[in-house]
Amino acid sequence: MLSVQPSDDYGPASPQQVHISVVGGEKMRVSWITEGDSEPLVKYGTSPGVYDLSSHGTSTSYRYLLYKSGQIHDVLIGPLEPSTVYYYQCGSDSTREFSFKTPPTQFPITFAIVGDLGQTGWTNSTLQHIQASNYDLLLLPGDLSYADYLQNLWDSFGRVVEPLASQRPWMVTQGNHEIEKIPVLHPESFKAYNARWRMPFEESGSESNLYYSFDVVGVHVLMLGSYAEFDLESAQYQWLQADLAKVDREKTPWVFALIHAPWYNSNTAHQGEGDQMKEAMEELLYEARVDAVFAGHVHAYERFTRVYRGKEDNCGPVHITIGDGGNREGLASKYIDPKPEISLFREASFGHGQLKVVNQTHAKWSWNRNDDNAGSESDAVWMKSLLSEEACKKTI
Repeated sequence: MLSVQPSDDYGPASPQQVHISVVGGEKMRVSWITEGDSEPLVKYGTSPGVYDLSSHGTSTSYRYLLYKSGQIHDVLIGPLEPSTVYYYQCGSDSTREFSFKTPPTQFPITFAIVGDLGQTGWTNSTLQHIQASNYDLLLLPGDLSYADYLQNLWDSFGRVVEPLASQRPWMVTQGNHEIEKIPVLHPESFKAYNARWRMPFEESGSESNLYYSFDVVGVHVLMLGSYAEFDLESAQYQWLQADLAKVDREKTPWVFALIHAPWYNSNTAHQGEGDQMKEAMEELLYEARVDAVFAGHVHAYERFTRVYRGKEDNCGPVHITIGDGGNREGLASKYIDPKPEISLFREASFGHGQLKVVNQTHAKWSWNRNDDNAGSESDAVWMKSLLSEEACKKTI
């Protein structure tokens, strides 16, 4: 039976593929894998090598055809202080020390956003650019490892992203490459994704790891599932309706959403694949005055104006496609001509985005092309929160 691939650098209890995610306002989930049995324990503190706090969690594993995963460990730690560096060790192996910085509780806050990441040379360039930036959290709108049924590629992906994902929270949602369903042979979808990348769905009232929400500083983030049921009778739709009803724009003046298949797209690739979800959910996001929607799937970058039902509308969200992380399938280089009026910038290059929420009313979005220097802005725009009535005047 195939299993997690051993490495000369790891012993049976050595933590690998370490990544963290925020849970509530004061806690963090630490996740990692070991090749052998290990205690689901995290020891942590605010000084290197000094761990005066500890938490226990759970361990599990999964099988996929002939593959058996290593032990997957999840541990909640906290409460944690904001804007603080913590040092930590995972399990019983004391040879590896990690550190992370908690997000702030006051503006500004910066999100790195990238989709369709994969594990290629371009992926490495993207990660280098992100690492060189001063970001607080990373948001990933689907298509993580491009394992596509080859489960050892989930393990190699975990090692590729560990240097970043162990230092800042990574909040992800699923894409089509996470489905990994094989009729008869393996009828369960999202087996590896759900086991390896557990997100805080229960805390937001969701029944599924495929969609959830969370708050950080003054931002409410919706992580939606393009490949979960989304019609008006679905659990996801009902959850989203209830979730948006609870948003207090005085406490969270910004609302962003992430999906995988874009609702607006002038690239010839994946045309119309987000239309059914848009038909079901666009009005919900519009009425809630969601500020921006970030998508992946199309392997290129595109920024639209504020839009609703296909037309420019100052009360609608900005739509941005950011599926250009570096995947092995290459770039989607063909666009519809002429360019639609609602499309303001589009380019088939690998890169990533930075969203800096400066205060309650203003945020700066920038796209960074991999071919340029790490700090270069290839496209940039200032956004005004739809919390402001002045910014939300319907166009005729």
